[in-house]
Amino acid sequence: MKCVLFFRRSTLLFLVFLIGFTVSPAWSQVHTISGFITDIDSGEKLIGANIFVVNKSAGTVTNNYGFYSLTLPPDSLYIRISYLGFQTRNFELDLTADIELNVELSPEAVSLEGVEVVAERIENDVLSTQMSSIDVSIKEVQTLPAIFGEADILKTLQLLPGVQAGSEGSNGFYVRGGGPDQNLILLDGAPVYNASHIFGFFSVFNPEALQNVTLIKGGFPARYGGRLSSVVDISMKEGNLKTFETDGALGLISSKLTLQGPIIRDKMSFIVSGRRTYIDYIARPFIRSNEGEDAIFFFYDLNAKVNYVVNDKSRIYGSVYAGQDKFGASFEDSFESGSENFRGNLDWGNLTATLRWNYLFSNRLFANTSFIYSKYRFNTLTRIIEEFNNGGVASEVFNQISYRSGIEDWTAKIDLDYRPSPDHYIRFGANAIRHAFTPGIGRFQFEETGEIPIDTELTPDTEVFKGTEYYAYIEDDLNIGARVKANLGAHFSGMAVQGTNYTSIQPRVALRYLVGPSLSIKASFGTMQQYLHLLSNSGINLPTDLWVAATERVKPQNAWQAAGGVNYAFQDAAYELSVEGYYKGMKNLIEFRPGTSFLATNQDWQDKVEVGDGWSYGGEVFLQKKSGRTTGWIGYTLSWTEREFEGLNQGRVFPYRYDRRHDISVVVTHKLKENLDIGMTWVYGTGNAITLATARFQNADQTDFNFPDNLLGYGGRNSYRMDPYHRLDLAFNWHKDRAWYSKTGSSTLSVSIYNTYNRKNPFFIYGTSEFQGDPFLGFDPSRIVYRYRQVSLFPILPSISYRFHF
Repeated sequence: MKCVLFFRRSTLLFLVFLIGFTVSPAWSQVHTISGFITDIDSGEKLIGANIFVVNKSAGTVTNNYGFYSLTLPPDSLYIRISYLGFQTRNFELDLTADIELNVELSPEAVSLEGVEVVAERIENDVLSTQMSSIDVSIKEVQTLPAIFGEADILKTLQLLPGVQAGSEGSNGFYVRGGGPDQNLILLDGAPVYNASHIFGFFSVFNPEALQNVTLIKGGFPARYGGRLSSVVDISMKEGNLKTFETDGALGLISSKLTLQGPIIRDKMSFIVSGRRTYIDYIARPFIRSNEGEDAIFFFYDLNAKVNYVVNDKSRIYGSVYAGQDKFGASFEDSFESGSENFRGNLDWGNLTATLRWNYLFSNRLFANTSFIYSKYRFNTLTRIIEEFNNGGVASEVFNQISYRSGIEDWTAKIDLDYRPSPDHYIRFGANAIRHAFTPGIGRFQFEETGEIPIDTELTPDTEVFKGTEYYAYIEDDLNIGARVKANLGAHFSGMAVQGTNYTSIQPRVALRYLVGPSLSIKASFGTMQQYLHLLSNSGINLPTDLWVAATERVKPQNAWQAAGGVNYAFQDAAYELSVEGYYKGMKNLIEFRPGTSFLATNQDWQDKVEVGDGWSYGGEVFLQKKSGRTTGWIGYTLSWTEREFEGLNQGRVFPYRYDRRHDISVVVTHKLKENLDIGMTWVYGTGNAITLATARFQNADQTDFNFPDNLLGYGGRNSYRMDPYHRLDLAFNWHKDRAWYSKTGSSTLSVSIYNTYNRKNPFFIYGTSEFQGDPFLGFDPSRIVYRYRQVSLFPILPSISYRFHF
């Protein structure tokens, strides 16, 4: 073991030495231009802004905190700074010494007369080594049609190639053949373990509180780890440093309010954003049928953040997210000899907190230190209290069953950016996470007047246990000549839990070859290891799904993925095209064994699962238009996803439930007039794979019309397909400046139509026995017919929402 650790440490030290050797500047004298790029109106940092030295064909982008750095030999430079949706600024500089250049960009209005295109602009997607990555515009999310008028980040991600939705209306997503547990969802660096409200129909992310969303589905940089299939990196807004702002929205099922502004102008700011549904108030009159009955059904979100500029080199951020769902019912019933009181409820939610410190050690070295807390919990309670009065003798019976599960993390991490020259962008850092797992603890309590009370654990072998996950990484984004660029890195990770310690070294490689100023060819390869498993017996993320750690019996999940593709930017039309192919292999996946009861509380979860392998491969096409009156994209995915488990399907390979051969999405937003725009989405997908019975066996001695002895014989696992899924959604958005509540305010009235042509898409299929014939002629088992019926969830659904800003 010591030899292995020595070898791994030596490997990492060698990588550090090698990169350190190669990045030594080749010039005898160099100078550095560095600074922050911000929004002139709010002071918020702009992530991914482009800094391009036109006469040197050199450039860089701002990091997640708006910082950039360029080191060049002395010369006269012509610099262009640009960011999508903002006006481009140009600078002429004489680089004779280090320069600090902080730049504020102004938002750019879209003209109805046409689109101005800069002929010299080279799209960042073409130049970057990163592939299989897409930035999602928050403004576009708010423009697109949404179910019940609730704009949703995760539902927008489902419209991207390589990302598949789970079931109708759900925000669960499956990336390149992976499961929902294989997506790393980060909110200001904090992992979010359950991103669903209302059993999966809405996500926990309130768009009004968000600044930036990035999806990475392959070619993972070394700085990310811990999941196999994707990273969704979400940044909250920082708060306006200059003026106070109020944003709000009124919808059919929820309302939102966001406040932000300076605490100390240009020095300290805040943002607070809240959302709550009123489904419980709307539904309560329909649910209450008798006096004493009540129902609870709502969720809320709360985002808050404080941003403090200590000085030019130091900045502190503190952010918090809290969200909760509550679902329950209660009733009271009186009868002649007593009464009964029933209460049942579910509640689940997330709590995250992040404290970050940005520090600029020099104009080339930037550090971000974070302390993070994340907690997901699920609780359920069923209580029945019965009171009796028999002949003047009072007695009471108390029954209660409770169940709780969850996961809690404490994290410390440091990330450093070092930019010694335009040819190198080095990132390195380390992370440690202390997990506390509660993998499902049940409790039963019973008390009866005059009897010995019972108080027992339903899961006697289950207890809270802890584990430590850790990683370190180093990566270098380097130019190799004029046309070749590479991102080389290594991610070292480990997990110590219950006396078992797993470790892994994961190489990451991404290459880009620049064919011309608008065309590049890319390839990537990487391995990933995941130390967490999600026990799920459903097709959507339900709060009952359990997070557990790898054990000595159930190993960590691991995968490798290779991808290749091309990126092309149409210089004269603001279009971008990417075409990618990929292959991903996965090991140590888990599935529930056939016939295993998910609710069997007296059985170890390790005895309920089978461990096997999986693989996914396919191709993706993504045509995108980012600017102009009309924006949007067309995405197409052709893919195959399969699984192989020794104890399932007789050991034969079978399709994954969300194996989807064809997946198409068309997303369009168009500005008709200055005050009117429309949004449209159309999706098509091959039907989900399901398992259906192929034979029915009947007890020949049965002589009545009850069918308890029906036995069903099933074919291959997931060997049938539901009907294809397709749907058209529309949205119309009317904008108004100088609203009645503010001379400088604005408002938007949105009308959405979900499932416009009322397609009856399959939600699930169930089987039922039916007797055909005249019952007065006697019972004939041969007349029993077993039929399958389809259940569809959402018909055409119009909705309306109103947003305001001042």
